[in-house]
Amino acid sequence: MGYDYAWVHLKFNIPPALVLTFLYRPLLTRLDVYRILFLITIAVVYTTPWDSYLIRNTIWSYPRDVIVGPKLFDIPLEEVFFFVIQTYNTSLLYLILSKAPFHPTYLRREGKKDLIKVWKTGVQIALALIMKRGIAMVNKGQDGTYMGLILVWAIPIMFFLWVLAYQFITNLPLTNTVLPIVLPTLYLWIVDTLALRRGTWVIESGTKLGIHVWPHLEIEEAVFFLLTNVLIVWGLIAFDNAVAVLDAFPLHFPTASNLPSPVMMIKALCLSSSAYDEERINGLKEAVTRLSKKSRSFYLASGVFEGRLRVDLILLYSYCRVADDLIDNAATIQESKQWIKKLTKFLDLSYTSKDPMARDANNGPIVRYVVQNFPRDTHSALLQLQTDRLSSEPLYDLLKGFEMDLEFQLLKNNPTTASDVKYPIKSTSDLDLYAQYVAGTVAELCLDHCFFHFPGGRSEAERKYFISAGGKMGQALQYTNIARDIEVDAEMERIYIPTSWLKKEKLTPSETIKTIRSGALRREGQGEKDNDVFFREKIERLRGKLLDRAFELYEDSRGAIEALPAEVRGSMRVAVESYMEIGRTLREEGYVVRRGRATVPKWRRIVVAWKALNQ
Repeated sequence: MGYDYAWVHLKFNIPPALVLTFLYRPLLTRLDVYRILFLITIAVVYTTPWDSYLIRNTIWSYPRDVIVGPKLFDIPLEEVFFFVIQTYNTSLLYLILSKAPFHPTYLRREGKKDLIKVWKTGVQIALALIMKRGIAMVNKGQDGTYMGLILVWAIPIMFFLWVLAYQFITNLPLTNTVLPIVLPTLYLWIVDTLALRRGTWVIESGTKLGIHVWPHLEIEEAVFFLLTNVLIVWGLIAFDNAVAVLDAFPLHFPTASNLPSPVMMIKALCLSSSAYDEERINGLKEAVTRLSKKSRSFYLASGVFEGRLRVDLILLYSYCRVADDLIDNAATIQESKQWIKKLTKFLDLSYTSKDPMARDANNGPIVRYVVQNFPRDTHSALLQLQTDRLSSEPLYDLLKGFEMDLEFQLLKNNPTTASDVKYPIKSTSDLDLYAQYVAGTVAELCLDHCFFHFPGGRSEAERKYFISAGGKMGQALQYTNIARDIEVDAEMERIYIPTSWLKKEKLTPSETIKTIRSGALRREGQGEKDNDVFFREKIERLRGKLLDRAFELYEDSRGAIEALPAEVRGSMRVAVESYMEIGRTLREEGYVVRRGRATVPKWRRIVVAWKALNQ
């Protein structure tokens, strides 16, 4: 009886497990627990007979004085624990590295002559040849026995996983496919080198090739750890591939569970890529591109939402972004008004049509209207909006917010009428209304999706409470946005600071816009004028007032987040806190401004998200 092998775990394997658990715990979901337990079960069940055979046939062994004693089919308990701890550690590392990518966008519909088919066949042939070589080594016996048994044990599962998930294995970023294999493999090579040198376990002579990767590291051990980590990561990738198919294609899998059964996942992986909805995939890709370019905070936050809820929220944001861009980027105010009119008509059709085929790609009236009236690159954002589960009022109110923005455009295009009394944001109540139209509505729509996926048996009164609180939180985020973008908005000849607030600082809307556009906020040091200093002080006081109102609304509504369904509570907290961190940054002296906007460093956004999930 001894503790050498147990000491290897205590010293080398358990500490990484504790660190990885600490880092990932806030992000851990029921689906993550399910996938880790699923893989650990497979690892133990599949490896136990093979490892037992190795020991019983003296291909390798353990001195009695290095193990505690208990065994499972002649396998020391410490070795069985290794199956568990290696799978656990590699799985957590993979989950950490693969949390951000939006997996449905890595699905693709393959053509008959697609290059990926060549890759698929080529790897299959290579694995088959390796398998053949492994069988030959086992049949021959002697020096190649152990290596042959490793290959015969590992390659069939690799072949199976490759056939099911080759798309994801080849399409995902290398940080998701290679790094979680390489890092734990190198680490275990070092641990194994130390263990072999100490004699904690021994590979018997006559069954090994006698080749060393470096001193004390047998080639068989190096290949074993490499292949086991490949199996774990490919298994996780196959799991993610299945979940991505289930999330992306509700028409194929209308009743998919949040914890899909192995049978359901196999069905998803066996769905031919020719059956993938290419329009759906392209729409998701376009939505993610818009999200990553237009809102880094929301893009970060979206990574902590799960499954089909994440899909729906990304599509919702894509629609809002497209609608905003159509109106903002119009060449004339008349064109902007036309876009509002067309968007209103689109909503009318979406909410009044009772025909289940209204969105039919061939002849549906909604599809016809979108194709005939909107640019090609906006079609997916419009047609994939889930109006069947969203309240109509917030979507119409969003257009009212855009109409308020047009009032600035009207003043810009008609300078003779641009008197200060005509600026649309005259008072705090005007700004509250505007913030509700352009941001409170989006928060309400997000909650519609949350309650659709996780209804939780809440009463209508409770739903109304959450919707009201969500509207206030959206207003808080918009106030923060306005406080950040004072200079950017002025360059567009817009000023969202209420006229009544400006008046108290002896400023007018037109004067404020003109002074900002002259560069007064950017002139510091050489070339700076006294008036610039006074003006900057006034703007910072007004910015502070905007932030005070933002945090007032935030404090009024943040309690509602803690009463949301557990499945979305942490994610919603991240979405809010990531954006409110912009406000906290603006309150600090010497905040960094890029392109007229105060920015939050990426590392700080990650820390904020991690803390929010830990609350």
